[in-house]
Amino acid sequence: MTNAMPRLRREELEKNTLSPLASLAAASKGRERPENECPLRTCFQRDADRLTHSKSFRRLIHKTQVFLNPEGDHYRTRLTHTLEVSRIARTISRALGLNEDLTEAIASGHDLGHTPFGHAGERALNGLTAEIGGFRHNEQSLRVIDRIEKGGRGLNLSYETRDGILKHTGNDAPETLEGRVVRLSDRAAYLNHDLDDALRAGILTEEDIPPEILCAFGESLSERVGTVVRDVISESGRTGDIAISAGLRLPFEAFYSFMFKNLYTNARAKSEETKVFGILDGLFGYYSENPEELSEDYRAIAERDGLQRAVCDYVSGMTDSYAIAEYERLFIPDAWGGR
Repeated sequence: MTNAMPRLRREELEKNTLSPLASLAAASKGRERPENECPLRTCFQRDADRLTHSKSFRRLIHKTQVFLNPEGDHYRTRLTHTLEVSRIARTISRALGLNEDLTEAIASGHDLGHTPFGHAGERALNGLTAEIGGFRHNEQSLRVIDRIEKGGRGLNLSYETRDGILKHTGNDAPETLEGRVVRLSDRAAYLNHDLDDALRAGILTEEDIPPEILCAFGESLSERVGTVVRDVISESGRTGDIAISAGLRLPFEAFYSFMFKNLYTNARAKSEETKVFGILDGLFGYYSENPEELSEDYRAIAERDGLQRAVCDYVSGMTDSYAIAEYERLFIPDAWGGR
């Protein structure tokens, strides 16, 4: 058995076995604040560990994916979505000879900036913060790991992980192929898994799914996910970039359009959204008027980045249940006791 440190052995293994297009831990652009290397883990392994052990990661279990306050144990949350994205992305990265550790790190952190109540919460906070540039969850994810976690010190992640988290959605593609894998895996995951949840909830039925989608992707959840994964691996291996083939691109866009029309803007699925706007508007206004009630960490953020940004950070980090409880505590009268 070699006496070399495990990290060095891992870095050498990456160099000898991964694709020439893969991101190597030993060639990372580094961290904003230089640190001594870990003898056991590469920089990307450390990133994944830091994200998994963060407070914001743990809160994902109580944040909505699509359905607001769903009744049932089997609907997706932000945490289960994150884990599903990670598994899909790692499968693709392994098949293409890319860096699985970097892929896992990006997937683990990509949704840390999501608000309570899913995209309804994001839309609400975007409107409430228009004066300071609005709210986008990918930018907030980077802000969480850079400026909020660890009492404001941040997690000090590597450049490649931060780039992939910031660019998992939006106009700019990630610089690394691993980041592009996560970006595509995220969309594949939420389309298929949100459809699965919609079928479970009875909002959609199998008969509602257009035949061209079933024909292109398959009739079951596993078939549909598998179709995307196999196609991406084949097309990416052929082109040297991360992409869906021309034959699947139009059905994939049709799949998204179908989900947007029939689920993401579905009146039944989104019937509670006006209440979400009311809750977040109330919380945002209250803490903006009473900043002394923010915790010490968020008061420090207010001094550094402004009160609106600090309140946005606080409210966006809440879980669904905590936001509801805080709203009730602040705005709903207590029941009177007595005989």
